[in-house]
Formats: sequence, structure tokens, C-alpha cells
Amino acid sequence: MTGESAPDDTGRPQEGKRFIRVRQRIRTRRGALAAGTVVALLAAGLGTWATDTWPFDGRDRYCWGAWEEDGGPDILGDEAFDGDDARSRTAEETAPTAARPQGRCVLAVRSAHTFSDGDKGVQDTRVTVTYGPAPEKAAARLEWINTFVGGRAMPLPEGLPGAVDGSRGLLVLPESCDTRDGRPTAVTLRAEEKGPDDIVGGTDLGGADAAVELLLAAADRGMRAAGCAPAKPPRVTSPLLRLPEKDDTSPSSAVCRIPGLDVGSGLTKEAALRVVAQAGAVTRDRQACSVRIGRSVRLGEREDTRIFDALMIREPRLGALLDGVTGSKPPAPGWRGTGVFADGHQVVRARCAGRPTTFLLLGSSARETKGHFTTFTDAVTRRLGCAPLAPKAPATAAGENR
Repeated sequence: MTGESAPDDTGRPQEGKRFIRVRQRIRTRRGALAAGTVVALLAAGLGTWATDTWPFDGRDRYCWGAWEEDGGPDILGDEAFDGDDARSRTAEETAPTAARPQGRCVLAVRSAHTFSDGDKGVQDTRVTVTYGPAPEKAAARLEWINTFVGGRAMPLPEGLPGAVDGSRGLLVLPESCDTRDGRPTAVTLRAEEKGPDDIVGGTDLGGADAAVELLLAAADRGMRAAGCAPAKPPRVTSPLLRLPEKDDTSPSSAVCRIPGLDVGSGLTKEAALRVVAQAGAVTRDRQACSVRIGRSVRLGEREDTRIFDALMIREPRLGALLDGVTGSKPPAPGWRGTGVFADGHQVVRARCAGRPTTFLLLGSSARETKGHFTTFTDAVTRRLGCAPLAPKAPATAAGENR
């Protein structure tokens, strides 16, 4: 989630001079037909991709041949361009192979426009796809998984292990694509745009439906290139889950609907007025909560300030992405499970409701967030019906390892 400044503190330029994409207008033009079209196009092109020839006359292909110009989401068509001049859509890519199962693709969409008073605006939109394992270092891996699974991201349907929102997505690939040392391989997708002030931020691709279409097409191509594709390509036919609620710009002492989760204490009155909370997925296998202080242009702030991002994961393949980050002993005396309390993050894995469950919280190193982590884990374990992770007085032994 990206919080926004309070309405009276935006400091934004006049609407006529803004050259910021309003992604809400982008729509997948072909609706339900688009997913089937992508599958058909992929099937038609499999036999010719290896020789770099295509049965699609006059249309460019991007990201290992996964996406076709004018084929599906609007980022691939004329609707992707904000300006009328200097339009270009190019891709820099390295495809995964069986010998080196890592790949990357960056689709760049650029245009320019001259306003009536002579001012110029430039569009620089990029969609980045990666194929490979999660980052090795624990702190980087926690940030990585929160980027794609936390915040506003919602679970993929059809039992696919992953998450998606309008600007990003992640899919964990089948075990046949695991690395030689047993780590899961994932495909990620992220859309970003450079604003007039050179701040790079997420940009919407036209909704989660467009993002998942791009993600699954790239995942299928990547697996085929790496030689680990299953018999049937990943696909989604069920409706995608939607966010349970919008950003909360006036959170109370129950942030993300979690009783006792109060982030206002310790903040100045001015900062407290700019707190924005986002309740993400709340399912049996996942729960997310994200809290920010919206940036103040008046104070010269270029980005929001994170208070914390909290996430719970129970899905086995997603959880496998975090294998090794929780260590081999409890994070502190009296805590259940194994985990680490470090400067800037807390992570614990414990058995909950019959399955290994990972809890993590990322926060500013300048803030004391351990209390928020305890409140979050208490609420989630209570909802799932398992014993709390944090020590209680008196301690409850019954059902400790359910």
C-alpha cells in the first residue's frame, strides 16, 4: 500500500500541468475473452519461438514472447501511451534457460506531450518481470515477499500460490522448477512510473485482472524456456478476490480491524492526522496489514513513512519462500516457535491450526514495533484458533502446539 497525504497537504501541481497516469481509466478491453486469447496465442507460438520466428505478422512480442502488441491488457496497446509524441514500447530481456533458470524482462513504455503553453510532459512507464528464486539474505527476502504478497495484494484463485494487485504480482512455480539446492522459483511482475518530480512509484495496469493475465503468461513462457513447465499452463477462471476495504485515513485503536492495535501513541498530532492504514487479505491462509504516514509536500517529504507492514502466511509454497529466515530457536524467552527479532523486522514461524505458519512485521528501525507485532500475532492466532506466540501471564500450556 502507498499512503497518500491528507487532502489539505498535497501540494500538487495544477491538473492541467500534471502528466501523471491515471491508471484507473485503463481497462482490459477484451474482458473474459482476453485470458482465452492469450492462451491461444501462446499455444500457436510454441513451435516457432525457439527459432525466433512468429506466426504473428507485424506485431511485436515482449518478455520471452509472452506478450503480444495489442494483445490483451491496455499496456500492450495504444491506450498505454499518455502523450501523442515520441511514442515507443521496447523490451530489454534475458530469458531463463535450463542451464541458468533465471530471467528478467523490462517493458518500457514512453511518450511525450507538449501543452498549449509550451510546457512538456514525459511518460516513463516500466513493467518488470523476474524469474528465479527469492533473495538469499533474510532482510532482503522479507522485504521482497512483503512487496508482492503484503499490503493491497490479494491471493490468486484456483489454488495458485501467489498474489496480485493492480500493479504487481507473484506466482510460486511448481516443485519441478525448484533450484538445484531446493529453493522455490517464483515469477514476479511490477509496474512503476516516474512522476514529474522524478519519484518512481507503482502504477496501476488496469486492475488485478490485467496484472494476473500478464503474470501468468510470463510465468508460462519462463517455465517453458527453463524446461520445467507442467502439462497444463497456469490459468485463472474464477473471479479474483477484491480488497475488503479502502485505505483508512482515520484509523482508531483498532487499525486494520485488529483490537488494541493503536499506532497513534508516540506520534505528533500533525503526523497522526496523516496516518493511513490498509487492511489487506484476511483469509484462513493469509492476513496483511499496512500502516503509513502519508508524505507531506509542505515538509519536503518525497515519500511516505512506513510505520509497519504485518503479514501472516500459511500456504505451503509461499511459506517455503521464507525457509531459513526464522533460525532454529525462539526469538525471545517465552515465545513459541522459531524466529528472529532484528532491527527493522520481526519474524516467527510456529505451528498454528495444524500447519506451519509464518508471521512477519517490517518496520522503521527508528520505531519500536515489537508491541505491534505481539498484538498482530495475538489477533491472528486467536482468529485461527491456535495458541498465542507471545508469552502470556499466566502461560497457557494446553493446546500449545495445535
